[in-house]
Amino acid sequence: MYNKTLKSLTCLIAGACMASSCIGSFGLFGKVLDWNKQATGNKFLNALIFILISPAYALCGIADLFVINSIEFWSGSNPVTADIGKTRNITGSDGRLYAVTTLADGYEISDGEGNTVNFVHDGETDTWSMVKDGKTTPLLRIKADGMAEIYLKDGGTAEVTLDGQGVYDARMAVNGGMYFAFR
Repeated sequence: MYNKTLKSLTCLIAGACMASSCIGSFGLFGKVLDWNKQATGNKFLNALIFILISPAYALCGIADLFVINSIEFWSGSNPVTADIGKTRNITGSDGRLYAVTTLADGYEISDGEGNTVNFVHDGETDTWSMVKDGKTTPLLRIKADGMAEIYLKDGGTAEVTLDGQGVYDARMAVNGGMYFAFR
């Protein structure tokens, strides 16, 4: 009786995972694939490595299919591909190099002169704020209707769409109706 119940429960859980439409990013499989592509500078050696570690691809694919993608579907983030703590160097539109570190609740941006600014997301209110020198300045709040409410310097707010037109409208509102584009 116990064995039959265990088998039924296992089938039920497997069916729920497979039927929950949890098609994810297959992050673990992708990490193995990315590593394999860059393992050596020679594509023939990389192909040989692929053949040798092919069982790892099968195991990673199964782990992604049944466990990791389900976690990603229900939680909204993939535990394998999380970039928390990773730093990337980005060239800004001003030509300067910035270090952008991904945090659990946002980003930390540092320039080469030791200046640091944090952009922090509050999950409860869906609000982004800027933190610099201990001072927090709210920037925008994502609304449930697909719009964003931006906070202006004068204390007012403006509502913009979450697309290219909304970015343009936000720049116009923040800069008092003037927007200059440079190449």
